[in-house]
Amino acid sequence: MIAQLANRIALSIPVLLGVLALGFALLQLVPGDPAIVLAGPTATEEVVQAIRVEMGLDKSVPHQFVLYLGRLLEGDLGRSLISNKTVASELGAAIGPTAELMVACLAWSIPLGILLGTVAASLRGGVIDRLVMAFSVAGVSLPIFFICLLMIQYLGVEWRLFPFLGRGGPLWTAEGLDHIVLPALSLGLIFVGPVARMTRSSVLEVLKLDHVRTARAKGLSETAVLVRHGLRNALIPVVTLVGLQAGYLLGGAVVTESVFSWPGVGRLAVGAILSSDFPLAQGAILTLAMAFIVINLIVDAAYAALDPRVRGA
Repeated sequence: MIAQLANRIALSIPVLLGVLALGFALLQLVPGDPAIVLAGPTATEEVVQAIRVEMGLDKSVPHQFVLYLGRLLEGDLGRSLISNKTVASELGAAIGPTAELMVACLAWSIPLGILLGTVAASLRGGVIDRLVMAFSVAGVSLPIFFICLLMIQYLGVEWRLFPFLGRGGPLWTAEGLDHIVLPALSLGLIFVGPVARMTRSSVLEVLKLDHVRTARAKGLSETAVLVRHGLRNALIPVVTLVGLQAGYLLGGAVVTESVFSWPGVGRLAVGAILSSDFPLAQGAILTLAMAFIVINLIVDAAYAALDPRVRGA
């Protein structure tokens, strides 16, 4: 198990380098000059050019990337061009809210998706099955920003049930819980559908296996057969799906944080890119890439826990 995780970590290093290289190259295409941003709009050309030389922007893009990797290995993420704070401190303040949003989203969407998929499989072909599948298709089809706007319009503005701007505080406080409901609900709705559909398909396949028929022949109730003998094996592809959807969920978090003014890494990245704050944008890209890798490592560990055959692979 430990050797497998170590191997996964080693394989993740080239992926992380590739993401950093791609993000660094794409940031060069963003309109705006970081030297002008740092110098100010009234600075002379000589001052701007001196800042470009000091920041290394006069060198080629590959050379700049090598310099960036060198600073990264030293633990130096640079300073924000806008706030003049260190990128590490800016990201440190934003990681907590993003982690809270992800935990709050997954805490309700994964159990609900598994429950809906299991119920739909046990009542295959019925009205409930069709309703669950319709709900799943709607969740997958609707764009995340549209779901966010619907939540704000009805639950925030018309019915005034929950606040929809900013973060009220940590997740364990009443204010924090009140403010995170709409962002977590909006983000989770795009995740329930895929989980429910995969659970339904997987449970239907497992219920056809010999050990399930044997359990039924022993006189076990249908609920016991479904939960004890069917659901555990059916969860293996669901766990795989969670890992594959992690990137999509992080992308949805960027939109959700922007719409709800949630002070997380996604909103920080959008603001940094729009303001040509390249050090902060690159740090946010690095953080999101590492989050994706960590989520996949957790999924690998859960996969091994559910399927003992994977532990020795």
